[in-house]
Amino acid sequence: MSLPIAFWDSSALLPLCVEQKQTGKSTALFAIYGIAVWWSTPVEIFSGLTRLMRMGQIGPHELRSGKRVALTIAATWVATQPSARIAADACSLLEVHPLSAADALQLAAALEWCEGKPNGNVFLTFDRRLAAVAASAGFRLE
Repeated sequence: MSLPIAFWDSSALLPLCVEQKQTGKSTALFAIYGIAVWWSTPVEIFSGLTRLMRMGQIGPHELRSGKRVALTIAATWVATQPSARIAADACSLLEVHPLSAADALQLAAALEWCEGKPNGNVFLTFDRRLAAVAASAGFRLE
């Protein structure tokens, strides 16, 4: 039996790769939902891992282990690929919402993934600003 798919932000995926405050919640969500992501998620996860190491929150062993876990998870996910439409939608989102370029691209990719029909589709993030905008777009948050 396959799991229903949710769109995952890297903030919800990173705690699956290394122990963090949100690891328990991410693990519970991982048991419920399959993973859809935008094409840059691997870069975001690697950025998060290296940031944690630079901040002294993880060591080289946890970095290597986290990268292995990320690669294992990546083998199971569905990635929305870049397109001119996603770029245009991200620009439109930036006109209306206080998002970073990456978050606007990610939300636009999520909208592409659900074919512009976010109602009933789940968007998983621990980023409050991104969560608020995703909810206003019609995504269900957990």
